[in-house]
Amino acid sequence: MRISQATGFIILLILIGSCNPGTKTELQVSDNAILLNHGAIVDVRDGALLENRAILIDSGMILAIGHYTDLQALVNPENEIDITGKYIIPGLWDMHIHLEGQDLVADNLALLPVFIAYGITTVRDMASDLGEQVLAWRGEIEEDKQLGPQIFTAGRKLEGINSIWKGDLEIANEKELAEMLDTLEGYKVDLVKITENTLSGELFLTSVREAKKRGFRVSGHVPMDLTIQEVVDAGFSSIEHASYLLRLGADEKRIVEQLRTGEISAAGAREYYSDAFNQQKANLAYRELSKTGIAVTPTLIGGKQLAFLDENDHSRDLFLDYLTQRFTANYQWRINRMAHETPQQKQERKDRYALTAKQVYYLNQAGIKLLAGSDAAALNTYVYPALSLHQELVLFQEAGLTPLEILQSATINGAEFMGVLSQKATVEEHKEADLVILNSNPLLDIKATQDIFAVVNDGRYFNRQDLDSLLQKARERKAQLDRERESL
Repeated sequence: MRISQATGFIILLILIGSCNPGTKTELQVSDNAILLNHGAIVDVRDGALLENRAILIDSGMILAIGHYTDLQALVNPENEIDITGKYIIPGLWDMHIHLEGQDLVADNLALLPVFIAYGITTVRDMASDLGEQVLAWRGEIEEDKQLGPQIFTAGRKLEGINSIWKGDLEIANEKELAEMLDTLEGYKVDLVKITENTLSGELFLTSVREAKKRGFRVSGHVPMDLTIQEVVDAGFSSIEHASYLLRLGADEKRIVEQLRTGEISAAGAREYYSDAFNQQKANLAYRELSKTGIAVTPTLIGGKQLAFLDENDHSRDLFLDYLTQRFTANYQWRINRMAHETPQQKQERKDRYALTAKQVYYLNQAGIKLLAGSDAAALNTYVYPALSLHQELVLFQEAGLTPLEILQSATINGAEFMGVLSQKATVEEHKEADLVILNSNPLLDIKATQDIFAVVNDGRYFNRQDLDSLLQKARERKAQLDRERESL
């Protein structure tokens, strides 16, 4: 239950010394309050390490942070949790996932607790054919009727007529655009997602402007027949997938003009952007782009999984224990599409991935806000829900970002983007209690985020045994669904 809905607790009023010497703070503490003690808090704003701290948590909130001796009298002794030698970070955010598949409702539902087991307490669902179902899950999680990460969602995305995407809101003109925006407003979505499979550049820009006028954050892809600057000027809030930024290393404006006049094909434009890429030109463009406040979600892991599909055998991946046969059957369409690629095409795919991954460092250096997102989805081959965010963070580190910068991309950057940084995403008093407790220091190596000791989700403490139990239940549910479907 999030802070806005916290009601009905037994309250004790106690005067204690706060973290600031010489002051007194009146706290409201229930019998269910817990105290994490002797841990080291990672301040994701500046990288400071606050050692030997105690954290008082009650009713889903961080009530106080101080020393154990100052706070221990406020909780029942059995509610004290010793985390000596552990490191505390905010709950992680995956800012690009898809809960999708009309025939995968039960499959996706079973995976929601897995996000918690992997320390991911907030996700941004970037629209799918399960839009209304995801909105329902968002409410159920808020009301503590379902265990899972807090969901921000785009519901269903805007597209053109007869697009390849299932369940999108397809529009051919401004009248239909207005109707679909009315629909999204009625859904109370958290942002609007727009993609470009069949949506014309002109109507795409109009969609961005109109969604922005209604107060929405607007995220999505960048059409080939528009420049990045045109999309940003129209009101884009974030660009999804760093591969679009490769255009800025070439003469994007000229190529867009040629696409509009038919002088060059989309395939020709993509080839040009790769062959003509100039890093110095791109870096100058990135610095200009950073002045607009646009955010970028790189989503590297999906590109890497496909680029190295010919080298990596995923058949024994442990995460497959949580994914039903029906879920993983969706991976096959990309595998089949790539089956007849030549050695040259395979190498070109690897080169393109390497170039895209390299941009993460330069985008960050230019001051562009990076949002950590995996693009985990049934349709994205071997991009596993929950696990893939941690893999994405490792790729950021390999690209040259510091562990602190990476932690920021998976915590405060997402919260700031969604306008909720004052409520969450740092380990501070009066913020929501979403925490990950790690066995090793993530400021030294971001791989530490995978070495989880415990998780606090909405104030509820899950020790390692609890987390393993969540994973075991996911395995059992996967096996049950597979058996039931085999018998049909």
